[in-house]
Amino acid sequence: MTEWINRLAIGCTLSLCLPFCSRAQPKKEELRSDLVLYQKRVSLARDLQKRVIGSTFTMPPDSNTEYKYESACHAISQFLFRSPSVDQGFGYLFAGYDSLSHYTKEAFLEAVYAVGRKDFAGPVGEIVEKETDPGLFTLAAVYLYRANPSTDHANELKIRMVEKFPGYDTIPVLDELGRYLSYHERNVQGKTPDIAELFAWRTGLKTLYSFQRWDRDYPGLAVMQNADGSMVRDADGRVAVFRQLARSGPDLPYFITDGSTPQGIYSIQGWALSHTPYIGPTPNIQLILPFEDAWTRFFHLERSENGQEHGESGGTSDSLRRYQSLLPPDWREYAPMMEAWAAGHIGRSEIIAHGSTIDPAYFSGLPFYPLTPTMGCLCAEELWNPMSGHLISSEQFNLVSAFLSTPGVKGYLYVINVDDQRSAVSREEVEGWVQRFERVKK
Repeated sequence: MTEWINRLAIGCTLSLCLPFCSRAQPKKEELRSDLVLYQKRVSLARDLQKRVIGSTFTMPPDSNTEYKYESACHAISQFLFRSPSVDQGFGYLFAGYDSLSHYTKEAFLEAVYAVGRKDFAGPVGEIVEKETDPGLFTLAAVYLYRANPSTDHANELKIRMVEKFPGYDTIPVLDELGRYLSYHERNVQGKTPDIAELFAWRTGLKTLYSFQRWDRDYPGLAVMQNADGSMVRDADGRVAVFRQLARSGPDLPYFITDGSTPQGIYSIQGWALSHTPYIGPTPNIQLILPFEDAWTRFFHLERSENGQEHGESGGTSDSLRRYQSLLPPDWREYAPMMEAWAAGHIGRSEIIAHGSTIDPAYFSGLPFYPLTPTMGCLCAEELWNPMSGHLISSEQFNLVSAFLSTPGVKGYLYVINVDDQRSAVSREEVEGWVQRFERVKK
């Protein structure tokens, strides 16, 4: 992901990261970014509002301007811009939808989902009726479902999907769309299994837990558990917690590219330094989803001389059992923990845990401020000096430091929506879960 037209250079592409090596992570005082400088941020905001979006959306799209519309839609999705000029541009794009390229349609529907809420249900409904591409149909369908999540409406959308795509269950994104329409509301209202049991279930490796709300407008907290089962604590002896936002810019569902971070299990592959400017220079934690790489990498398995995994063939069914074995029995039938599995099977990738140089001022007044959304990664809070460009404070730096404070650079990360409260996950909640786990352990 490179320039504005290609997701504003804030994607989490692994190829743009320097992989883990034997040297120590950089010192905090060494971390600096030009992008956080006051004048740079002022210039960027002006460019976004006046050129990328403002001037583009004053003219109907054609073969000479369509790429500008794609770029503007990505900017809208990331920075959550809504204005009369944005609505005017949306009107042009709805009117000319049939002539747009696939990528412009995709960027447009993401932008409408990001800032349109229920306002465009009429024209999006027309797109559902005529769209023949599974991915674009899915983008339109989840918009309509969010606007009206009733059971009757969900059933209508499923019927339309089956009529348009008789083999929908052989198309991963549509197969998951069907499950989402059937079970999402039930999952949100359901009860999360006992978190103390999850802490007690040993994988033999370090484990990070990122506790989130179903409504990803509200930030979560991450904690770390050492391989021996002990929880990492701060200098005061309290459980160390690290603020993380698991919300993408458009906040699409977990199984769609650029959707918010899926729940479930990720494999930690070490740490890295990114070349992507909007991620910034703070070390990030490298993650892979199921299906994203070889199963031997995901499960941290050694290969035998004949190249096979120890003990199993490594096929999908074997790997599913191994994935589920990373969960205690009561968690294995808890469907939300399969979101990462489904997202990886569909083709999502490049989700990591990182910091951010994006100006939080774009999101002032929103529940997750001063954290900043990405395109589906776990993003930690960072504060930068706008005059010198140096890092002032960083939950991401603290998280990586905690992870590297004990031997080993690999492990697992669990993302869990604990409930649907309209508030940030609190330290007191996390400490309560840890205390219950530690009482049982004793």
